[in-house]
Amino acid sequence: MKAIAVRPGQPNSVHMAELPMPAVANVPDGRGVLVRVLKIGVDATDREINDALYGASPPGYDFLVLGHESFGIVEEVGPAVKHVQPGDYVTCTVRRPGGSIFDQIGRSDITSEEVYYERGINLLHGYLTEYFVDDAEFIVRVPVGLKHLHVLAEPMSCAAKAVEQAFEAQKRLQVWKPERAFVTGAGQIGLLATLILRLRGMEVYTIARSGKPSLKAEIAEAYGSTYVSTRETSLKDLVEQVGKPDLIIEATGSSQVAFEAMEVLGHNGAIVWTSITGGQRNIQIPSDHVNLNWVLGNKLLLGSVNANYRHFESGIADMALGEVTYPGVTERILTNPVDGLENYTEMMRLLVEEKSALKVYVNVAEG
Repeated sequence: MKAIAVRPGQPNSVHMAELPMPAVANVPDGRGVLVRVLKIGVDATDREINDALYGASPPGYDFLVLGHESFGIVEEVGPAVKHVQPGDYVTCTVRRPGGSIFDQIGRSDITSEEVYYERGINLLHGYLTEYFVDDAEFIVRVPVGLKHLHVLAEPMSCAAKAVEQAFEAQKRLQVWKPERAFVTGAGQIGLLATLILRLRGMEVYTIARSGKPSLKAEIAEAYGSTYVSTRETSLKDLVEQVGKPDLIIEATGSSQVAFEAMEVLGHNGAIVWTSITGGQRNIQIPSDHVNLNWVLGNKLLLGSVNANYRHFESGIADMALGEVTYPGVTERILTNPVDGLENYTEMMRLLVEEKSALKVYVNVAEG
């Protein structure tokens, strides 16, 4: 079957590859689920892997199949599978277990091992193909009423985990009732984090470079957030106008913004870094000032990468609530469809050249 792959370590190597057709029996103990791929989302991660910034092929292969944002329909299940059945719409988690204690208890998203396994990213093939098989443990059912949001389930899981992790970590304070949040970045994760925080009743400022009018600004404001362009208002200026945030979700992909955010966080606040920076950029920071204020202010910084099954379920629940609360808004994130695996060059062109492309996804099959 056809698949879109790269040769890790070789820049601009995206190409059409071939994979054998998978079978339910490939997964032991009757836990296999065969999924026919309908749509696959691609993002900056896929672009950076094609740029050879990171990524590794599975053992025995000289290529890595891309695509970690999956949406498909179940074709067949093993006898031990109960929670999904043929005809169900599903997505699939990304990280797979290694050998640490966290991996063994179902928390591969916080593995303590240096080597990690992620479908479409590192050491495991992704979903940008015609069919895939996986263990039922990693298959998440998507309600038919949300099929129009399809590939957003995976980025939504990352946003859901980021917000959850902040609240979990802030239990250290015994009492934490955040009222104001900054979301830096208005890509898919930034906008979905904006939605989650608004659903929790917070005052949200969604901050990005693009000025208004723009689609990103329209979506953020349709969620009830205040959109702020850093071309017009810096983070420090925004704080002078509205006050310091209790929570910052950082999703720009810019290490400079990530560190700038540390300078504006309020006392007892938390920052969650969600974006990956694969480059070699160096910046200067006022380290003495940051150190003093963070210690005296009891501030917290944490990283959040990928998500596990329950974060997918939580994110899907918030997408459903978002559809009721802000009908028709989330679907606007899905901006740039590409029809067919054979059009992978257009897929990559959109990721590299089309700055207005908020969400690029491939229509693999009808269903």
